[in-house]
Amino acid sequence: MTPAPNRVRWTTADLELFPDDGKRYEIIDGELIVTRAPRWSHQQVAGRIFAALDTWSQKTGIGGAAMAPGVIFTDEDNVIPDVVWASHERLDQLMDEAEHLTGAPELVVEVLSPGEKNEQRDKQLKLKLYSQQGVQEYWIVDKNLRQIQVYRRDQAVLTLVVTLQAGDSLSSPLLPNFSCALNQIFGRVAG
Repeated sequence: MTPAPNRVRWTTADLELFPDDGKRYEIIDGELIVTRAPRWSHQQVAGRIFAALDTWSQKTGIGGAAMAPGVIFTDEDNVIPDVVWASHERLDQLMDEAEHLTGAPELVVEVLSPGEKNEQRDKQLKLKLYSQQGVQEYWIVDKNLRQIQVYRRDQAVLTLVVTLQAGDSLSSPLLPNFSCALNQIFGRVAG
């Protein structure tokens, strides 16, 4: 893909120059994306998913979960997913000195933020990026609809395999014996 004429291509080095002002600065295909800090309800849902994954990881010793880690795929693809999970083996391969991931964790979770542009970013741009970079499973969480779309790698592409609704339980072939009720994740969400 050739860059558009006169288009500014942002890189990871550019991100180092931005202030620590509570905003999220991400780059997808050289394009800068700036978002506000997530809402309380967004953080509640992301935190509950992290807590479920972290508790399971502590019990099994298979891997680890993190909230809002930096993932540097390339110099022009640098994102901050809401939650990720990676096996210890994968973490050993991906972690740089600054404790950023430098490649695809097995699982990425994005909680949708309000607004058509935000939804497009998670449902299209990030889906494509995570698919290209080798993420094995991608959960798109819609706290307003109280549902989770689960995408899994099929051949070389992340494909929608199920849309879970409140009352369903979340599980994954990546996470043996992991199960979490969506009602537990969504609980009583503020906002």
